[in-house]
Amino acid sequence: MPVRRNSPCKVNLVLNILGKRPDGFHDLETLFFPVPLHDVITVDTAPAGLTLTCNHPALPCDATNLVHRAATAFLGAAGRTDGLTIHLEKNLPLAAGIGGGSANAAVTLLALNELFDAPLSNSQLDEIAAGLGSDVNFFLQPDPALATGRGERIEPLGSFLALRGTAMLLFHPGFGVSTPWAFRELARFPDGLQGRPGRAREVAALFLSGDLRAAGSALYNALEAPVFSKYPVLQLYTTFLHEQGAYGALMSGSGSTTFGLFTDVPTAHIAATRFREEFGAAGWLEVVAL
Repeated sequence: MPVRRNSPCKVNLVLNILGKRPDGFHDLETLFFPVPLHDVITVDTAPAGLTLTCNHPALPCDATNLVHRAATAFLGAAGRTDGLTIHLEKNLPLAAGIGGGSANAAVTLLALNELFDAPLSNSQLDEIAAGLGSDVNFFLQPDPALATGRGERIEPLGSFLALRGTAMLLFHPGFGVSTPWAFRELARFPDGLQGRPGRAREVAALFLSGDLRAAGSALYNALEAPVFSKYPVLQLYTTFLHEQGAYGALMSGSGSTTFGLFTDVPTAHIAATRFREEFGAAGWLEVVAL
């Protein structure tokens, strides 16, 4: 029987860069929050080969796709020679800073482990995920989490009391931002490149405690400095969301999605209407109850 799973996304409530590593990556601490907006992954066995299909024409379905890479790595680690068909129903925007591709890879691993009756342990799945990308490990579990290293070391956290009953507005303007470019450009912003350790854990404590206003005002993303310098419209979006009553607004990851946190869904929908009036009908905009 085929296995069908939702593939969610995330926002970074904190993205704090601690410095560049000898291997070219950056040490960081980030506070991931899962967002219930989804792509859909369906996996099934086949007589032979690995076939990936996708409803989005801009996504390659060859070995460069993270889903394809995840499936290949899974089969190798599990010692399986089965054929596979995988279909990716892509609903989330590409190159958006919300981890859609990373989630697709992680959910593929989980779906295949279910399909084949769990031949791999959680630690084996973690090892594969770490080799696929910095955000992939987060999506192997469902909770908000603190991530360190290059983002692959995950510490799941409890429910964020501050966000219960609130809402999030997310907007992607239709263009992406290159993550490698954003990290390279950090060299021009020393304050962003050498962040204060412990910041993400401090903000996590505010969200866990239920201190809504303090948590919202403490949102932080070091990559806003280089990205806003090239794409100032993204800063206009966060400023506008604050003006519409968001108690916190931030760019997620390396962009270009920005998001605002609102006290309730009706307030977020009013802000969404005003956002469209201000910036037009183009782009992907969603309001999500938390």
